[in-house]
Amino acid sequence: MNVFYEEDGGFKVATIMTEADSSLQVESLSGKRSKIKSANVLMRFEQLLSGFMEAANAEAETLDTDFLWECCGEAEFNFLALAQDYYGAKPSPIQSAAVAIKLHAAPMYFYRKGKGQYKSAPADTLKAALAGQEKKRLQAEQVAQMAAALVAGQLPEAFKSKLDMLFYAPDKNTLEWKALEQATHDLHLTAVQVLAKAGAIPSVHDYHLGAFLREYFPNGSEFADTEIAHATDDLPLSAAEAISIDDSTTTEIDDALSVSLLANGNTQVGIHIAAPALGVLPDTPLDIEVMKRLSTVYMPGHKITMLPEAAIRPFSLDAGQVKPVLSLYVEVAPDFSVVKRETKLERIKIAENLRHDSLEPYFNENTLTADTGHPYWSRLLFLFQFAESLEKARGKYDPTRPPQVDYNFYVEDGKVRIVNRQRGSPMDKLVAELMIEANSQWGALLAQHQLPGIYRAQNGGKVYMTTKAEGHQGLGVAQYAWSTSPLRRAVDLINQRQIIAAIQMTPPVYPANSDVIVGHMRNFDLTYNAYNEFQTRMERFWCLQYLIQENITEVQATVWRENLVRLQDLPYMTKVPSLPELKAGTHVQLAVQKVDTLLMELQCQFKGVIETLPAAAQTPEETKEAE
Repeated sequence: MNVFYEEDGGFKVATIMTEADSSLQVESLSGKRSKIKSANVLMRFEQLLSGFMEAANAEAETLDTDFLWECCGEAEFNFLALAQDYYGAKPSPIQSAAVAIKLHAAPMYFYRKGKGQYKSAPADTLKAALAGQEKKRLQAEQVAQMAAALVAGQLPEAFKSKLDMLFYAPDKNTLEWKALEQATHDLHLTAVQVLAKAGAIPSVHDYHLGAFLREYFPNGSEFADTEIAHATDDLPLSAAEAISIDDSTTTEIDDALSVSLLANGNTQVGIHIAAPALGVLPDTPLDIEVMKRLSTVYMPGHKITMLPEAAIRPFSLDAGQVKPVLSLYVEVAPDFSVVKRETKLERIKIAENLRHDSLEPYFNENTLTADTGHPYWSRLLFLFQFAESLEKARGKYDPTRPPQVDYNFYVEDGKVRIVNRQRGSPMDKLVAELMIEANSQWGALLAQHQLPGIYRAQNGGKVYMTTKAEGHQGLGVAQYAWSTSPLRRAVDLINQRQIIAAIQMTPPVYPANSDVIVGHMRNFDLTYNAYNEFQTRMERFWCLQYLIQENITEVQATVWRENLVRLQDLPYMTKVPSLPELKAGTHVQLAVQKVDTLLMELQCQFKGVIETLPAAAQTPEETKEAE
């Protein structure tokens, strides 16, 4: 005797060897013996096993599912009874098995009730299920067609309105994503590579920028129309005239310097900072937007300002104009010792905006001994000498320290120039030291008046932000409160509000134990770091683009550690797997094998050692902090 039984969601046949009350020992056609439950047996038959299932499956293919559904009625039924009705006479075991197979294969038509029992699906339910099945079939066809188009390097029309989602926030339930996923599998590429191959990324630069904007400027980077309060004209006018020193691309000029001879033989140095706190008032719509942005975002060839142009221009220290400033005056003796310091809120005339590229030939480490004819040479020389005295007072003066190379990126019409210059040059040092002086002294002023500010501190090598005056070991100062870039950083604007309250003896915007200032500090710390990471990423992009633009096939580099190298004349580090074990500082020649601006990858092959050089200097912490 043989049995037709259900096991693991399918049907099988076997010969009975022994039988107990609730189970059977059976042997399959292959000779395999097993134990099955009696409840799983659907039919017993005498027909030979050989070819039985093949014949039953073939017979099932001839049966019409819709006709079976129409024949079975609404009540629950057994497949054997339906087979009897369908064939109009006692069916053969193969025919009965064929009906069971057909019923089992159509779960939308027939609900399984167990032990060979079924129930037909209601007409409305079946209609909806069949419509859903047809929809899935059509969708599968659509996915296959879109995937085929992607593999062929064509962008399906349906993708054009969903690229933002596919690039930055994939919805894996969409047909477009399923097609893209299939194409990535077929092409052995990443999703973004497949999209690029299909022409979905006309600008790799804009693709990287878009990822950043989507996260930090989801509503766009443009400013809403907001009313800008202007500073009053009743501030006293300084007798001094100030100059600024910035890169040629700087449009938010928020610091300037002045030098004035005093009747007592001393010299007065003025550090003048733009005063947007007089116009950007707390809790106004503009202030709320500023506290969302928290900083200007920098990238080569572009920036997203913290303040709208309508708020920058009234306060930017532009040449030939009189602007409100927060000034720190330092009286300096002939030996460069500090006699006294005084902070004022005033107006000052900006005599000139000096730019690095045009100033450097007249004022550099080689032009300090003789007047070069620049109209401000003598004043710049004094500021530089005073800056060195401040550096010595901080215990950070080290003439043997190798200079750090700085890089400026200039992008015009898609072409990039990368210009390097040494940090620590006279014009860099005088600005950096005087900004450190202002940030340190104004931090002390806030502490003296017991007003909270936002400080940068360093202890045990860890740099962190705090609302309390704490020491900064890296800079060698007792406290350090960013206050010199209020047009570009929200922290500086917040501190400026507090400094103005201190010198005017008015209630502070942020009182002691203010949760608001702590919240701004935490938000700024996270956001500012993210902005800096993005700037670094975009600088790496333009370094790669420069290699492509200049058709550079070989580069020189310095071993940093293990197989990590720093490229010569470019601020770019990359791993070179083929690099042999070499000492840090070894100068090597590399062949450029592949430059991928989309994946931000540079592949190089080691060619040989050129020479061994000292390891590159780390960026001094103080120049980072003084920016």
